[in-house]
Amino acid sequence: MLFRSKADDDCLIALRRLTHINSPSPLNVADLDSDHLFDYPWIYSINPQTWSFTDAEAKRLHDYLLKGGFMMVDHFHGTDDWTRFMAGIRQVLPDAQVEDLTDTDEIYHVLYDINERFQIPGEQYVNSGRLYEKDGYVAKWRAIRNSHGRIMVAICHNMHLGDAWEHSDEAQYPEKFSGLAFRIVLNYIMYSMTH
Repeated sequence: MLFRSKADDDCLIALRRLTHINSPSPLNVADLDSDHLFDYPWIYSINPQTWSFTDAEAKRLHDYLLKGGFMMVDHFHGTDDWTRFMAGIRQVLPDAQVEDLTDTDEIYHVLYDINERFQIPGEQYVNSGRLYEKDGYVAKWRAIRNSHGRIMVAICHNMHLGDAWEHSDEAQYPEKFSGLAFRIVLNYIMYSMTH
């Protein structure tokens, strides 16, 4: 089931306001069953621990990534979600090597210089003050690169950047989280279009 959220709209508003990228309006949903997937240089996926690909879908996503596409995954937490995510990604990229990104990686210096990254919580933070979900106590900034070293998949594990975009205009949700979440996604989009 595909749906739009306020987070998606807020992300596009920030992209149009803070860059010169002529982004779509309204949001476009990338369907793995359609060749239109190849029209988008960047796709955003949440809850990747629930992935279940047919062979045809896995091949199409594989081809999209190897032809220069970029995918950002977000909003999955803890050990069990990671295991399920990796099972799905192995369908798409059987030999993928996941690496931890550092503050010095180029992707964090494309548009904004991001020299400090920290866990970006979901909306549960507003009521509980808790940064983590499940057993996802530590933020994991990871990536999968192609054979030339270009990041194809940016992985935001134990975080929820989408919630940070969505709740950025609420006084109860700290600006430090939403500010970093917007800078991260804008860097990821800019990287996807220039590398």
